[in-house]
Amino acid sequence: MSAARRSGLGLALALLALGPAGAADLQPFAVDHFRRADSDADLRFLTEGPAGSHGFVRAEGGHLVTADGRRLRLWGVNDAGFTPGSALLPPHADAEVYAAELERLGVNAVRFQFLDLSKEQQPGTTSGPMTSTPSGLIAAGRNDSRELDPGQLDRLDFLVARLKAHGVYIDLNLNVGRRYLPGDGVPDAELIGPAKAMTYFEPRLIELQKEYARELLTHVNPYTRTDYAHEPAVAIVEILNENSVLEFWQRNWFRGELVPGAPRHQLDLPPHYKALLTRLYNDWLARTRPPAEVARLRTLAGVGPDREVPILQRQEFDEAPAERFYAEGEFYAQLEGDFLTGFEAYLKRDLGVRSLVIGTNDHTYWIPGMPLLRSTSRLDVIDAHGYWQHPAISGRRNTPMVNDPEHSLMVKLTRSAMAGRPFTSSEVNEPFPSDYECELIPLLAAYGAFQDWDGIFLYAMEPKLAGSAKPAIGDHFDLAQDPVKIAQLPAGALLFRRADVSPARRVVERTYSRREIDESMRLPESEDPYFTPGFPLQLPLVHGSRILALDAGPTAAFSLPPADPIVSDTGQLAWHTSEREGGLVTIDTERSSALVGFVKGWGLGTSRLSAEIANRFCALTLSSLDARPISRAALLLLTATGRTENTGQVWNARRTMTDPWGGPPTRIEPIRGWVLLKQLEGAVDLEVTPLDGASRPLAAQAARHLEAGWEFQIGQQPATSYLLRVIR
Repeated sequence: MSAARRSGLGLALALLALGPAGAADLQPFAVDHFRRADSDADLRFLTEGPAGSHGFVRAEGGHLVTADGRRLRLWGVNDAGFTPGSALLPPHADAEVYAAELERLGVNAVRFQFLDLSKEQQPGTTSGPMTSTPSGLIAAGRNDSRELDPGQLDRLDFLVARLKAHGVYIDLNLNVGRRYLPGDGVPDAELIGPAKAMTYFEPRLIELQKEYARELLTHVNPYTRTDYAHEPAVAIVEILNENSVLEFWQRNWFRGELVPGAPRHQLDLPPHYKALLTRLYNDWLARTRPPAEVARLRTLAGVGPDREVPILQRQEFDEAPAERFYAEGEFYAQLEGDFLTGFEAYLKRDLGVRSLVIGTNDHTYWIPGMPLLRSTSRLDVIDAHGYWQHPAISGRRNTPMVNDPEHSLMVKLTRSAMAGRPFTSSEVNEPFPSDYECELIPLLAAYGAFQDWDGIFLYAMEPKLAGSAKPAIGDHFDLAQDPVKIAQLPAGALLFRRADVSPARRVVERTYSRREIDESMRLPESEDPYFTPGFPLQLPLVHGSRILALDAGPTAAFSLPPADPIVSDTGQLAWHTSEREGGLVTIDTERSSALVGFVKGWGLGTSRLSAEIANRFCALTLSSLDARPISRAALLLLTATGRTENTGQVWNARRTMTDPWGGPPTRIEPIRGWVLLKQLEGAVDLEVTPLDGASRPLAAQAARHLEAGWEFQIGQQPATSYLLRVIR
């Protein structure tokens, strides 16, 4: 067991002694987007006109920039529609509410997922409370999936137009979850589901993907009078979502046992597809290897001279001769890279797409990411997905990320960033239910800014329908009715989009040899997430972390003595850990300050913010609501968040999942105690106004001027946000 693993285990064991977060009674607190109006607490001041008003987003100097050369950071959400009262493509009136709300919350990007599903909603396949799949663009009631529904397309067009008007950029996903039907002419259509991995090499699937891209991207939006290929508000087009040939190989999903009536053991290929892939591999060997070498590979595989070299299964990796293992890995990398670059060329050359293009996403952290990067780094933007304790893949859930910095979500995501390429994380979340979800957004935004990323998209914000939406959290991922995450979206926007946290002063760059990358696929899962033996996992919390080259000299030896606290090289971020107290992260910048984690136990503060809090776990963020530092700002936003639950929600015995899920209204744990603001230059009074779930003012609270600063009490009434007006 590595030292990092021992550290994580020790902290996890300490957590068991700490027990559930918070002891305060939960109070009803419903988010209401439809009653929200513009107010001084909004972040509309960050918007500089319609999205794309200066032209197309481009990549320059390894980052996203606007057409006039200004740095662009995308603070985004995914659009989905899994729960009742939500819609992937809402009616016009609800679309305007959604777009305006995102602008107020500081969101400037929306990633559209699942547009390639049928208009007709089907029973959901995801475990948990999700009850249906989103209603997408594909016309329902047909024998094929080749026609777009005019009504759904109109909803998309109007929503895109309103998002554009509110300064929100678009990320369009092409292939996400499309289900193929008998009329499509796809082999084994009834077996393959979304056909992941198969989309790379089956000719009919490739043809249909290009057809769909052409139908969508050459469609003229009547509300913007521009087709999507030439729409400057479309910042990014993604070819595939979480779809990789190399992942299938490493996860043993090339078994070829998927036949009607057979048991489903995770994912697999039908025999036809395995035979096709094997034939493509052998054809590639014949083109790229001398006959003598191919003959030797047959011998190593134990097959005769007239037989094909078979595909390796994962359980054969460790014992496979290097020559055979490297050859097959090279084939998959070339297959993957050629498809992605070829499809990108089709988009840009044949369809005229002017947006930046992402190939697919690094998203599975118990397999290495470098092999996939050899393919995806050939396109415009590098992208990764990550979840802290995803309910589908995590065993021990509901533990705080602040207690395990070396395996935190931010460390996982940094493994994929490359020098000279923009980096985005287009799916990320700490799923509900969790006693500790309030930690996610401030930590993600702060360390994302520290790592100088270009985009963060939380998953997901499901547009609500007037008269149908209920004030309850409907699934593991939806932010829209989550009082904690909705309150924190503006704070995250200021930390990341406004870059209140400075980029790292030093960026540590890694190089890998070709053989290191090949051999990473045979390393044990215990080397996750970096799969770089000896790499100190605290390093991305201290310095910037990027890959410089994937075909260079071997990885250097990195040295970083373990530290506690783990302090960023800018001095703005400090991550404290203690088996007795739990973890705490402090964020200390001129325009934003925060205390995230076990605030009560540590009793620490920043240069501008401190608190005496009764709750054991919470997140306090203080942000300037103008361009000035906190010390001179006229308006400040304080968020104070802890637990949130649905009414009637019941945890299981391990406190890892709920049954029943619960319903409306959502309830919050009010954060109770005293907050002290320091260094408010020239202040003669401080007006403190808590806000309700529609961001409307509640009864104002008094503040008093002490020798140490301005002090006021919070938690006297349910609230997650406070508008602070400084009188000078």
